[in-house]
Amino acid sequence: MKRLFAGLFVLALLSISLLPQVQAQTATAGTRTAGPFSYDVSQEVTLNGTVSSVLTRPSPGMIMGSHLLLTTPSGPVDASLAHSRLQGKGALSVAAGQQIEMTGVMKTIRDKQVFLVRSVKIGGEVYTIRNEHGFPVSRQARERLSGKTAQKGETL
Repeated sequence: MKRLFAGLFVLALLSISLLPQVQAQTATAGTRTAGPFSYDVSQEVTLNGTVSSVLTRPSPGMIMGSHLLLTTPSGPVDASLAHSRLQGKGALSVAAGQQIEMTGVMKTIRDKQVFLVRSVKIGGEVYTIRNEHGFPVSRQARERLSGKTAQKGETL
């Protein structure tokens, strides 16, 4: 019986000693600032511009993935398209000189302004790049979104 009470006493002491740490972590979690890659859909804007350059690979100093460099009325914009969205099956068909419309969030990453693109409208076609949480959409998900799901027996 003494061992049971001793064990419960030790457990109670541990609980009491850890309580301030748990409360502190909970308090700071609510006030934590968003990181550079965080995506807040309430901050989305739509930009219209002319493609000045198409980069299938990032230049030194840029974040990973494909980029479109745009000329907009408010100045040049580096638009991040995430992974290799300009190559392979379902790739965007875009070239320098084209007018496009993009929806996304402007972020400062590595001391540079980058537009994290969620969707691109080229001509009448809309391409989904990221979901509403800012995560890049996979090829399979893009095909499902566009209604091109696999036929029975096919793999994606």
